[in-house]
Amino acid sequence: DRDTDKKRIEELLEENMVLEIAQKQSMNESAHLGWELEQLSKSTDLADTRKSFVFELNECASSRILKLEKDNQSLQNTIQELRDASLTSRESSLKFVELEKENQQLSKKIEKLQNQIEKEKQSNQDLETLSEELIKDKEQLQFVMETLKADKDRQVQ
Repeated sequence: DRDTDKKRIEELLEENMVLEIAQKQSMNESAHLGWELEQLSKSTDLADTRKSFVFELNECASSRILKLEKDNQSLQNTIQELRDASLTSRESSLKFVELEKENQQLSKKIEKLQNQIEKEKQSNQDLETLSEELIKDKEQLQFVMETLKADKDRQVQ
């Protein structure tokens, strides 16, 4: 039983490390996607591209969150199995406490990621609105320029 428990604990530790790596990659990807979004928002000709990019960003982040939640649920199930097995070994109980703490930390990280994604969604919507307003302003200015040019041509004639 102890060997089995040790193997399970090692597996859980490995899963936890994989989750942490995936989370770091997700955060890096999110930062990179944010930078790419900023670059795209500088160009008014790429409004449609930016919308699809925002959609992809949201989809990517959502899939990462779902994956982390699934892994978190798996860890919770494993923890529950360990509880049910009523491990008496002190070492096992210490590992259990460690795993439970790691699980709580992962839950907090998932919550932070969800909050960050919501903020990014709002920021993306704000950028979209601003871009649309700038495009309208540009069109109005072009119309005014054309009107002024026509008036100038009439005055010259």
